[in-house]
Amino acid sequence: MAGTTRPEPAPGMMAFMDHPLDAAIALAPQADGTLLGHTHPAYANMVGPYGGITAAQALNAVLQSPARLGEPVALTVNFCAALADGAFTAQARAVRTNRSTQHWTVDLQQAGEVVATATVFTALRRDTWADDEHRMPEVPAPEDLPRARAAAPVAWLQRYEMRLVEGAIPAAWDGAEHHDSTTRLWVRDDPPRVLDHAALAALCDVFFPRIWRRRATPVPVGTVSMTVYFHADAAQLAATCSGFLFAQAKAQAFRGGYFDQTGQLWNRAGELLATTHQVVYYKA
Repeated sequence: MAGTTRPEPAPGMMAFMDHPLDAAIALAPQADGTLLGHTHPAYANMVGPYGGITAAQALNAVLQSPARLGEPVALTVNFCAALADGAFTAQARAVRTNRSTQHWTVDLQQAGEVVATATVFTALRRDTWADDEHRMPEVPAPEDLPRARAAAPVAWLQRYEMRLVEGAIPAAWDGAEHHDSTTRLWVRDDPPRVLDHAALAALCDVFFPRIWRRRATPVPVGTVSMTVYFHADAAQLAATCSGFLFAQAKAQAFRGGYFDQTGQLWNRAGELLATTHQVVYYKA
């Protein structure tokens, strides 16, 4: 919630403001009410920045607002155009505030044009009956798996320690078709960082495009819209600390140049922290 303090990093961990993720999502208030941000080379992708860091930047525009009520429950980011390397402005507006809920819109702009829009829903969470119906599967522990090697020479892959359980990116682009697009892996920030909502939003985009898994063909792709549902509050994320998250993703349909993929992220205690869904453009 607004006004709360962040937990102290564990021994041997980087302080928050020393971490590349915090440098990447930093936003400076401007006199006109906008926020000034900058793309970060540590999260560069093939074209523009890693989409997960853009989602975290949009969310952070709300998280750092003194007008925010409660904690994030839902985030949707629509990627209108690729961000160019350099500065951008963010503007977050609370469009409706109720007794325990709040609705926000966020625009990211470069050169006077909108490059991404977002909606954020925040709420004061209550103690209620709770259950995770979608259970974490039985899988090997991350310590029993080797660290995955980066599949492409892009900077953002170095910002995450990934240990693959199944569903690797194709070793050869030979057009061999797989009938299941599922990928499962353990993942955490690298260097380690105490988990919070911004970091979790970024982690929800670590999955490579499902069409590459299905067709073993490097077709052009681009995420158009990404939604994250946060099932954990700040205390639960802080208790997860810098530990591995178990993440899995699977596509549902490929048609007309677009496919969707859904994902889930649990902590090691088997608590479902977030679910995510995105629609991706592809050219084949």
